Amino acid sequence: MTTPRTPRRLFRPAAALGALTAAAVTAAVLPAGPAAATGAGSAPAGVRIHDIQGDTRLSPLAGQRVSEVPGVVTGVRPYGSRGFWFQDTTGDGDPATSEGVFVFTGSAPTVEPGDAVLVGGRVDEYTYSGTGSGNQSVTQISGARVSVVSSGNALPAPVVLDSRAVPERYAPEGTGPEGAIDALPLRPQRYALDRYESLEGMNVRVEDARVVGPTSRYHDLWVTIEPRQNRTERGGTRYAGYDEQNSGRVKITSLTPVAERPFPRADTGDVLTGTTEGPLDYDQFGGYLLAARELGEVRSGTLRPERTRPQDRRELAVATYNVENLSPATDAATFDRLAQGIVDHLAAPDIIALEEIQDDSGPTDDGTVTAGRTLRLLTDAIAAAGGPRYAWRGIDPEDRRDGGQPGGNIRNVFLFNPERVSFVDRAGGDATTPTGVVKHRGRAALTHSPGRVAPEDPAWEDSRKPLAGEFRFRGRPVIVVANHFASKGGDQALHARFQPPRRSSEDQRHAQARVVHAFVKDILSVQRTADVVVLGDINDFEFSTTTRLLTGRGVLESAVLSLPRDERYTYVFQGNAQVLDQTLVSPGVRRYDYDIVHLNAEFADQVSDHDPQVLRFRP
Repeated sequence: MTTPRTPRRLFRPAAALGALTAAAVTAAVLPAGPAAATGAGSAPAGVRIHDIQGDTRLSPLAGQRVSEVPGVVTGVRPYGSRGFWFQDTTGDGDPATSEGVFVFTGSAPTVEPGDAVLVGGRVDEYTYSGTGSGNQSVTQISGARVSVVSSGNALPAPVVLDSRAVPERYAPEGTGPEGAIDALPLRPQRYALDRYESLEGMNVRVEDARVVGPTSRYHDLWVTIEPRQNRTERGGTRYAGYDEQNSGRVKITSLTPVAERPFPRADTGDVLTGTTEGPLDYDQFGGYLLAARELGEVRSGTLRPERTRPQDRRELAVATYNVENLSPATDAATFDRLAQGIVDHLAAPDIIALEEIQDDSGPTDDGTVTAGRTLRLLTDAIAAAGGPRYAWRGIDPEDRRDGGQPGGNIRNVFLFNPERVSFVDRAGGDATTPTGVVKHRGRAALTHSPGRVAPEDPAWEDSRKPLAGEFRFRGRPVIVVANHFASKGGDQALHARFQPPRRSSEDQRHAQARVVHAFVKDILSVQRTADVVVLGDINDFEFSTTTRLLTGRGVLESAVLSLPRDERYTYVFQGNAQVLDQTLVSPGVRRYDYDIVHLNAEFADQVSDHDPQVLRFRP
């Protein structure tokens, strides 16, 4: 059941209850006697918080009204979804039933932590983004009547979240045709999601936890309470498979508005020291989180942006970089930082496949599709940073046909250093005309260069089309295909109420992988030893079906698999370091040196949310 959060709150002062004796105050926070019926639509008298929460994800009292539920306030949220949490100080001893719950007030609450309160209202299950999102619901009391019985009470002792507190197994398997877990009895000793749900609304604590997801623009960060769980070489937590969700990840937010206390800036590998304590909450942007009433301090680590080695004179260096909606509307500092990264950290590759180059009007939806100004700003910045004067090749998309930020018309583009490599121009490629493969002097060649790969295929509907280009390095041809596959938008979250969660976006990426695989297969049918590099933002993992479809029958090999496991990641999402960007090579590329250059994803001050990567080989 999904109930809108009605912004109604009637605060009933304690005086309205009449004179309270010490015994009455004690009764407000200790177990009540036998319940008595209170009429249709209302729960029995004497209901406690654990009765509201029940032993599943859905309250057995949802839709009913409760009255004078006792507890002590443990946290107050004066912004966003305004309200407070309160908790029973005794409980029923059942590990499956939470003793805390959120009270939605709609306006800034006037209670404080330590207030003993009696709360009445309607029990709801609120689902962020609606039930269609697949998110779990939050049990809450809305339309609340609140009486403060006393103030200054000790808070309930926190449940310490550490490696002993949360199981390794992440979630139970759901039941029914959709695999819902809502009605399953909670098994907090067996599954991490059940453990977190059994603590929903309760006071919890983490201490000296390593940061695995840097501070975001939304003033949150991610820590791990399982420090050995899939640790990366640089202190993160790697997403290594669909059954390795990393149960120790916990998001940290603050109940103190940023205007009163700035949220700490942290990078991967830093440590959130001391005590961080507050109610365990849930939202759609990561699932269970600690809403910190008390926030620890960040102890900075030694993590620094990586630098790759320069290519030698006989090596061709091919890189890929998602530059995150780059346009003339982007501030000059971002262009300068991207340029500095390309020159100093990527060692000025010979060819760079760029993703998310926007048109010359940026997000303004005015029909513009050209991107010459965007690319001049970037290449000028690279030259000013001491890099080469890159040339570029690309194909303007049709307006509003390639997805991405509305009005931006993002596309893939090649930069290349004409002092090191030449581009083979073959006219005729445009937004809708596909490039093909022919034999030219005994070698595979493109009919259009630059050219798009099957741009009218349904696989690319509302998505970026691959850009193919033919290059020559030291007289030898190399075909490069730049990609930006469909995003994961619409997939259910790891913490979804459906387990396993549905990944509906995969269908389009699978179709896209088949198209690119067929194109490379055509190249190899003309020249078995052709040097082909397929790279870009594949938006899927190295262990995914998308990757298997790309590499099927040995047509391509994913270079990321050449790295040690703890180095395989290009992106950090909700505390999981993961592969989204890939470089794949044909069998003709027999020996290569591949590097993911970690200079963005692990840092709060990032110029893009993706890490670039570079491949060096001798054609």
